[in-house]
Amino acid sequence: MKLQKTLFIAIILGGLVFNACSTKKDKFINRNWHALNTKYNTLYNGNIAFEQGREELNSAYRDDYWEVLPVERLEVTEEIKLDSENNNPNFIIAEEKATKAIQRHSMDIKDEERNPQTDEAFLLLGKARYFDQRYIPALESFNYILRKYIESDKLNEATIWREKTNMRLDNPELAIKNLRRLFKFETLKDQEYADANAVLAQCYINLKAADTAIQKLKIAQGYTKKNPEKGRYLFIIGQLYNQMGHKDSANYAFDKVIALNRRSPRVYMINSHLKKIQNTEITDSNREELLEYLTDLEENRENRPFLDKIYREIAQFHLANQSDSLAIAYYNKSLKANNRERKLNALNYQSLADYNFDKDKYKVAGAYYDSTLTNLTDNTRKYRSIKKKLDNLEDVIKYEDIVQYADSVITVYDMPEAERKAYFEDYIAELKREDEAAAEKELKRTTAGFAAFSESKGGKENKGKFYFYNITSLGYGKNDFKTRWGERVLEDDWRWSNKNRALPSEATGEEILANGLPADEITDEQKYSLDFYLEQVPTDVTVIDSLKTERNFANYQLGLIYKEKFKDNLLAAGKLERVLVSNPEERLILPSKYNLYKIYEETGSPLASNMRQDIITNHSDTRYAEILLNPQAILEGNTDSPDARYASLFKLYKEQEYLQVITKSQEYINRFTGDPIVPKFEMLKANAIGRLQGFESFKEALNYVALTYPNNPEGKKAEQMVADQLPKLEAKEFSPEIGSTGAGNWKVVFPFKIKDNEKALKLKERLEGVIKDLKYKNIVSKDIYNLEDQFVVVHGFKSKDFALGYAELIKKNKDYRIKDENFVVLSDNYKIIQVHKNLGTYKEHILTPKP
Repeated sequence: MKLQKTLFIAIILGGLVFNACSTKKDKFINRNWHALNTKYNTLYNGNIAFEQGREELNSAYRDDYWEVLPVERLEVTEEIKLDSENNNPNFIIAEEKATKAIQRHSMDIKDEERNPQTDEAFLLLGKARYFDQRYIPALESFNYILRKYIESDKLNEATIWREKTNMRLDNPELAIKNLRRLFKFETLKDQEYADANAVLAQCYINLKAADTAIQKLKIAQGYTKKNPEKGRYLFIIGQLYNQMGHKDSANYAFDKVIALNRRSPRVYMINSHLKKIQNTEITDSNREELLEYLTDLEENRENRPFLDKIYREIAQFHLANQSDSLAIAYYNKSLKANNRERKLNALNYQSLADYNFDKDKYKVAGAYYDSTLTNLTDNTRKYRSIKKKLDNLEDVIKYEDIVQYADSVITVYDMPEAERKAYFEDYIAELKREDEAAAEKELKRTTAGFAAFSESKGGKENKGKFYFYNITSLGYGKNDFKTRWGERVLEDDWRWSNKNRALPSEATGEEILANGLPADEITDEQKYSLDFYLEQVPTDVTVIDSLKTERNFANYQLGLIYKEKFKDNLLAAGKLERVLVSNPEERLILPSKYNLYKIYEETGSPLASNMRQDIITNHSDTRYAEILLNPQAILEGNTDSPDARYASLFKLYKEQEYLQVITKSQEYINRFTGDPIVPKFEMLKANAIGRLQGFESFKEALNYVALTYPNNPEGKKAEQMVADQLPKLEAKEFSPEIGSTGAGNWKVVFPFKIKDNEKALKLKERLEGVIKDLKYKNIVSKDIYNLEDQFVVVHGFKSKDFALGYAELIKKNKDYRIKDENFVVLSDNYKIIQVHKNLGTYKEHILTPKP
C-alpha cells in the first residue's frame, strides 16, 4: 500500500514536471519553471563567464596616462570581427549560455514573452558581443529588447548599452540624441543615471567638446556608487581641465582623486599627484616643498610599482632647477624601473636626447634619438618628427667620428718616441688595474654565492662528487673561465684571435681600429703588449696627410651642418676656424672664409668686416668676392649661379658631350664646395663617366656618391642604383646571333671615329631621309662609344633578316649607294657593348666566331 502511494505521487510529480517543460503553455508552473531554470542555471553560468571575461580585459588593459583616458576601460581595435572568429573564450561562453537560455526557455506565446528572464538573456547576449567588439550583432540584441520587451525593467539599461554601442560605431550624435530622450521620458536609478552620463561624456570627448564632457563626468561621479569609477571620472575631469589650460580646476579634481585614497585604484592617485606637480610652477618659495613632496612619493613603499613615473618627474624637477647630473641620474633610474610602458621610455630617451642636443653633444643626442624611435609607433607625427631630427644628425655622427679618429691617431703620431711609450705604458697599466678590479669583484660575488649555496640543502648534497657532477665546483669553473677568456664560441682554435686592435683614443679612452671602427676582442698577450700598440701607429707620412685631409673636410662639413641645419653659429664658427688653421686644401679655404663671414655678420661680430676684406683682397676673381661687392647684380643676373651652371651642364649631358660634363662637373664641385648642389654635380659626373668609360668606372663613381653623400637625395638614389640596377648591368655574356633569323629587336650600326664627327652627322641625315622615303618607322641616333669612337645606329628592326636586307638595300640601291662599314647586332648585345665597352670581344666571338 505504501509503495503504491509513493509510486502514485512520483507519477503525479513527473507529469507536472513534464507538463511544465513545455514552452507553449502559458501556465503558472510553466512560467516559473523556465524562469527558475533560466536565472539559476543557464544565465548564472553565463554571467560568471561574462564577469571573468571582463576581469581578463581589465587585467590586460594598459591605460595611457599621457593622454586623456577613455571613460570606459576597453581597448578598442580597428579590426572588424566576425561571429566565426575565435574571440575571447569567456565571452563566447557567455554568448552561448545566453543563446541557450533564449532557445530553450523563451516562451513567446501570442507574440508576448511570458518568461520574465528572457530579456536578461538578450541583455547578456548583447553585452558579451559588445565586449568582443562585434558591435552590429550587439546592437541587434539591445534593439530586440527595446522593441519586444516594453514592460521589462531592463529597458533603461538596454538603452544605455545601445548608445554605448552607437558611440563605438562612430555615431556619437545619435547616442546623445537617444540619451537625452531617455532623461526626458524615463526615471533612472542612480547607477543608471551615472552610466548614461558617462556615455554622454565619452561622446562629447569624441566630438572635442571638453567643457560639456566635464559637466557630464561631474554628474556621473556624483551618482555612481562604484569608487573605482568615481576615481577614474575625477581623474579624466582633471585631464580635460588641463587640456583646456585651467590648471587650478584640474588640480582641484586631482585633489579629489587623492582624497579617495584606497577606495579607488592607487594608479589614479599616483598619477594625480604627478599631474599636480606638473601643473605647479617652480618658484623660490615652493622649491623645497615640491622636492619634499616628490621625495615622499619616492620613499613610500606602496608606490614601488609606480617608481618609473615618479623618477621621471623627479628628473624633470632637477632639470628645471639646473641640477643636470641629478636629472640624468633619475632619467636613467626611470628607464631601469620601467618594464612595460614604451611611451615612458620614449619620453625619457627624448629628454636625454634633447638635453645632449642643447649641450651641442650631437653624437650622444643621435644615439638617444635612435632609442626614442624604437619606443614609438611607426608613421605617427612624433615618430616622423624625431626621425627627421635623427636623419639630420647622421652626418654629424659620421663626421665627428672621422674627426675624433683622425685627432687620436695624429696626436699619438706627433708624440716623441719616449712620450709615446710612456703614454701606452700608462694605458696598459690602467687596463690591468681595471681588469684586476673587475676580476676581484666577480670573484667575491661568485665566492659569496657558492658559499651560500654550499650551506644549502642542494650544496650539501653535492659535496664530494666528481667535478662535473658537483654544481658548486662546476659553477666556479664556468665563472673563472668567463673571467679569464670572456665569451668564446665553441670551435677549433678558440684561443686565437684574428681581430685587429689599434690606438686608444686620447680624447675618450676608447680603443679604435686603424679604419676608425670600434675595436673587437684581442688576446691578453696583445692587450698588455707595448710593442703591439706601438706597431699600430702609422709611420707613413702619406697616411697622416690623408687623415689630415679627411679631418679638414669633416670639420668643414660639420661647420656647414651646425650653421644651416642646427643654427648653432658658435659651434659652426669653431669648426670652420679650425679648418683654416689646419693647412686645408685650396678648395676648402674660400668657402670656409665666406661661411665664417656670414656667421660673424649674423652674430654682429667685429670680425665680419675683416673676413669680408680678406675675401675681396685675396680672392678678388671669385664668385664669393663678386657676391660681397655687388650682391644685387648676382641676384639679377644669375647665369653664374650653381643652379644655372648645373642646368647648362645637364644640357651638355643630353647632347652626349660627356667629356665636357666630366671635366666641368669636377671644376664646379671644387668651386662650389659646401653648396647643396654639389651632390647633383657628382651624380651627373658619375652618369657621364658610365656613358663614356663603361660599367666598372660607373660602379666606382656611383659607390663614391652613395658613400660620400648618404643622406642627400642623390646619395640615396646612387645607393638604390648600386643595389638594384648594377646587378642587372653586370652580365657580359653575349646572346648567340649566328644562325638566328627569328624575331627580336635588331640594329644596324655604322662605326665612326670621334674625329670624323662631320661624316657621322651627314650619314645620320642621309639615313633619316632613307627611312622617310621607305616609309619605315625606324629611328636613327648618334651614340658616343668612348673617347675615340662613336656609332650611327638605325634602331627597331623586327628580325635579323630585315636588318640585313635594309643594309643591303641602302648599299645596292642606286638612289642611296651608302657603302659605309656597318654590322647588324641584337639589341641586347648592343646594350652589353655600350655598358662594358667590349666591342672587340663582340666582333671576335659573335661576328667572326672561331671554327
